[in-house]
Amino acid sequence: MTRPAPPPWLAHALRAQRGPVPWSAVTRGALGGGPLLLAAVLAGRPTVGVVAAIGAMFAGINDRPGSRRASVGRIGGPALAGAAGLLLGTYAGDHLSAVPLTLMLTALGLLAGAVSAPGPVGSSAGTQLLVGAAVGAGMPLPETGWQRALAFLAGAGWLLLLRLAMPGASARNLRSGARLDFRLDFRFDGERAAVAGVYEAIAALLDAAGTDTATARRAALTATLDQAQDALAGPRLRRYASSATERRLHARYAAALPLAEAATALAWAGDPVPARASEGPRRLAVAVRAGTPTGPLPAPSRTVPALRALDDALLRAAEAFDRGEGGDLHSRKRSRAVRLKTVLGARGREYGMRVALSFGVSAALAQALHHSRWYGQHEHWYWLPATAVFLVKPDLGPLASRVLSRAAGTVLGALLFAGFAALLPRPEGLVALVVVSGALLPVAARHFAAQTAVVTVLVLALVMAGGEPQASTARIGETLLACAVILVVGHLPMPGQRGDAIRARLAEAGAAAQTYLDHVLGASGDRETRWALRREAYRTLAEARTAIALASAELPTLARHAHGADEIAATLELFVDTTTACAVHLDDTGRIDPRHVARLAGLRDELTRRHGRVRLRVPDLLTAG
Repeated sequence: MTRPAPPPWLAHALRAQRGPVPWSAVTRGALGGGPLLLAAVLAGRPTVGVVAAIGAMFAGINDRPGSRRASVGRIGGPALAGAAGLLLGTYAGDHLSAVPLTLMLTALGLLAGAVSAPGPVGSSAGTQLLVGAAVGAGMPLPETGWQRALAFLAGAGWLLLLRLAMPGASARNLRSGARLDFRLDFRFDGERAAVAGVYEAIAALLDAAGTDTATARRAALTATLDQAQDALAGPRLRRYASSATERRLHARYAAALPLAEAATALAWAGDPVPARASEGPRRLAVAVRAGTPTGPLPAPSRTVPALRALDDALLRAAEAFDRGEGGDLHSRKRSRAVRLKTVLGARGREYGMRVALSFGVSAALAQALHHSRWYGQHEHWYWLPATAVFLVKPDLGPLASRVLSRAAGTVLGALLFAGFAALLPRPEGLVALVVVSGALLPVAARHFAAQTAVVTVLVLALVMAGGEPQASTARIGETLLACAVILVVGHLPMPGQRGDAIRARLAEAGAAAQTYLDHVLGASGDRETRWALRREAYRTLAEARTAIALASAELPTLARHAHGADEIAATLELFVDTTTACAVHLDDTGRIDPRHVARLAGLRDELTRRHGRVRLRVPDLLTAG
């Protein structure tokens, strides 16, 4: 007898990520906030160490796998926002009474929510801006606003410095016989692993051609291409690659794009591919990881256009590996006007209003309880709005799952800290807790409840190190109150249609698919532009699928607004797959196959039928007729 499946929101709360322990990140976490707090305690300025450790904690949360260059923006951008929030919140808390302060925090929530719409870095920046503002306004510290901001930046900068200085797993696992300068690999180990992952994903897609797993493998290829693109296109001092190693990595990434295109066309055809077809990309992946020559590559058969395209792409890849000249990353070139349109559009408005209402209501409630002396001698009113910020973030999971995980994690973390506080000496025991918690953060990030438990222990240790009494009970009470606030606010109707953000993402994906198709049917010989448009089409679709999956896992009252959206995204993906197959066939024969025309027309008609049901405007999609 099969057990009934749990509802999506509960299944999400019970699901945890898996993978090897990121020992480099664990080491950085241990060396982050703890040593800073210890140095400040020894210098007689523990509150400076508390703020610096908070900055290091947030930087540790944003310390994700990837290249060093990408980590600069992923850690540094949100850190600047957090410091600005601390500065603004400190001066607002010193000069504004309860009502103006609450209104200011609400307006800041609207801004931070809208800024979070373009992507994960914006979301992290918005979060740190609001948490910094709440902590600055409510945490009793002797330092001035600019001193707090500098201490916060010092903590985040220290962990970022550790991130830039420490080797990653790929650098440590190099083969001893590899002909590679270790210093250069040490600098670009994240980029190297990301590019090698693209070739491995291409090989996996070729192996899956003609099977039920082909669609999932194609989605995995898109994800690895996105990761490699971001790893190579991070912030730089110079416009172009500045070293031979970096230029080789650019060339090898660019060489993977026609291979990915041919593999997608083969998967679209639905026929099994000879086993040796995947051997070439797999050998290229090994060459990228080890820094060795490619050696002879097995040529696939040339019986159909897509296999001929795969063979040609392998030959070009071998030449690119030998030459090592730089190639175009075909990365997203979004202007400031486009980013501003996203912030001010449906996605920014919907999330901005939700964050503003959640942050404002929690701040108002916290101010009312604070001024009514409900807190007694404890000045912790900032915990309530700061907790609400994390609970309202959609990229941490569905609403009910976030609330359940946050409540469970806080209770567990507070109880653990109460036990530690009763047994450990002070302040050395508190410093040890900060060190251990920082080391556990990268592992605990696999589940929101585990991460919450670790952060709770860390924050309570910092609060006590700053001179305040043990506050586990207050932390539990305010977290549960914040959970109740977010559950209510999260289900309130908002101006406009619920689900506008999902419809906006689908509209972006449809427009990208249209642009890609127009270029292919225009018979342009500019393949690099075609690859860039193909990358944008798949990337916007992947972002839409992620948002739809989260929305579909909400409670039924919210999940219903995403009904039918996943089918539209799947149809658009098939449309882009068909366009890719059409492009490969055009390159080989100079004409469009009638099968492609019929498939494009059928998918266009299906999109036309579906979009009315979810009130989505799908752009006019051309057929080849």
